[in-house]
Amino acid sequence: MQPVDFTTLTATCSELRAQWLPARLEQVYQRDRFTVSLALRTMKGRGWIDLSWHPVAARICVGDPPPRIPDTFTFSEQLRHQLSGLALVSIAPVSSWERVIDLQFAKRPGEPALWHLWAEIMGKYSNVILTAQDNLVVTCAHQVSAKQSTVRPIQTGQPYEMPPSLTDAVPSLSESQNRWQSRISLVPGPLNRNMLKNYRGLSKALIGSMIRSASLDPEQSTDSLNPDQWQQLFQRWLYWLQCLENSKFHPSFTPEGYTVIDWPTPENPSPLLPSSSLQTSVKSVTESVAELPSSVQEILNSYYTGEINQQVFAQLRHQLTQKLNNVLAKLRLKANTFKERLQQSADADTHKSQADLLMANLQHWEPGMKSISLPDFETEKPVIIPLNVEKNAVQNAQAIYKKHQKLKRARIAVEPLLAAVQEEIDYLEQVEVAIAVLETYRNTQDLQTLAEIREELIQQKYLVVSDYRGSDKNAAIEFHRYQTPSGFELLIGRNNRQNDQLTFRTANDYDLWFHTLEIPGSHALLRLKPGTVAEETDLQFAADMTAYYSRARHSEQVPVVYTEPKYVYKPKGAKPGMVVYKQERIVWGRPQQAPA
Repeated sequence: MQPVDFTTLTATCSELRAQWLPARLEQVYQRDRFTVSLALRTMKGRGWIDLSWHPVAARICVGDPPPRIPDTFTFSEQLRHQLSGLALVSIAPVSSWERVIDLQFAKRPGEPALWHLWAEIMGKYSNVILTAQDNLVVTCAHQVSAKQSTVRPIQTGQPYEMPPSLTDAVPSLSESQNRWQSRISLVPGPLNRNMLKNYRGLSKALIGSMIRSASLDPEQSTDSLNPDQWQQLFQRWLYWLQCLENSKFHPSFTPEGYTVIDWPTPENPSPLLPSSSLQTSVKSVTESVAELPSSVQEILNSYYTGEINQQVFAQLRHQLTQKLNNVLAKLRLKANTFKERLQQSADADTHKSQADLLMANLQHWEPGMKSISLPDFETEKPVIIPLNVEKNAVQNAQAIYKKHQKLKRARIAVEPLLAAVQEEIDYLEQVEVAIAVLETYRNTQDLQTLAEIREELIQQKYLVVSDYRGSDKNAAIEFHRYQTPSGFELLIGRNNRQNDQLTFRTANDYDLWFHTLEIPGSHALLRLKPGTVAEETDLQFAADMTAYYSRARHSEQVPVVYTEPKYVYKPKGAKPGMVVYKQERIVWGRPQQAPA
């Protein structure tokens, strides 16, 4: 994940100052362990600014409104207590080439700042710290004890100290090309590494895009560059410094992530001036920068939201998959045990017939017999009955009767237990299919689907989460939506919650309900208007899609049942997504032919 470097921080703070100063702080909400959002109101409107101290995604930018679920974090509560109702009057860098921003709060614009909220955007060392006018730390996102860091501990009640200053050289527009080139090429090595080692304020992403814009390889050795290549690279260096000095940024996405600099290329050299006038004509260079296609805030919010969601998606999917695998393995083992006991109970009737046979032929028993062979009542075939030599014929028959009763009672007791375990297995396999369909993260709907599945498993007592806060009930996710060849709408549930909603709330009397036959999968609903009839192609399309969103998605043909929604019922006490149906018809689905 691309970190926020000094250039990006400068660009985003430049936009924030232009759009959000001064502003009144109305609300503070902590989204997660690493992100707090500030609700600001200006004369032009209201919005949220995210401050994140995430180890790999620390940033400050305008964000989306937070979910409507309770905020239970202590840090945001302390910020609300101290800052609510105050005015944000400044977003200032604390020193040149440092990734530390001072957000200053006062009673009203023009008055001295009462509180300072320091946002340290420094990778894994990132932090957000609140201090009063006396410069004492009131609260911070995470405290750093003297044992954790002897260089710079951060504790409440202690004076706030700035991070240690960098020792690398400061980039400057006044530096000559010869001095710049000699500093980078003094010790031959990869171009990108040598630039990073010798100057502060740089990042791998910035250096990489700068070098590639000059048609060079970042891993290229410094001693392999010719004078023209050094000249091209130095022009990009000066162009970067001019953009910083004049706050002229052009954000856009790149294959590697994003950039806030519109680098000139050999095909588009217009932003650059001739080398002879690069250091003297800053104004004309900055005027050549095109209009921003979108704001830095939009780029950062979109990029980091997507990247973090992708990480959370992968972690959550792995967590849920592992939990389901463990629970299902235990349930299947229990089910197999019950089945074995039922198999043993199947011999109960055999024992009863043997006891009856022995009681009817007591005269054939003789003392000391270990077994007796008697003709069957119906077939007259010999039946060998094992005997206990210490008991007579009647006592042996009574013992066999007792065994019969024991096995019979076991069957009566085990059958409902097996049914309950099998019902639980069927339910969890349904959940398993909903997760298996989500192979990769594509959008926020996928993450919300997993979050709802997690919430469902918590409610069903399969997951125990100490810091569970619930999900936003207003953040509804859409069903999977498709269109049949005749133009009818096909809706497919993403999880059990949606399956129930689709079947019992969305469906009307004219629709058709689809599900794979005795195979875990999603519910599907073919929406039909009064007077319309689904063609064979529509039914086949619906069957193909229903089969695709099931456990048998990799099969060639899958039996799919469909019926009217009024014939679909939810048994009393059934788990989410579990239904029974009647008057169904069958069509063979072809999941391999379902559209991507």
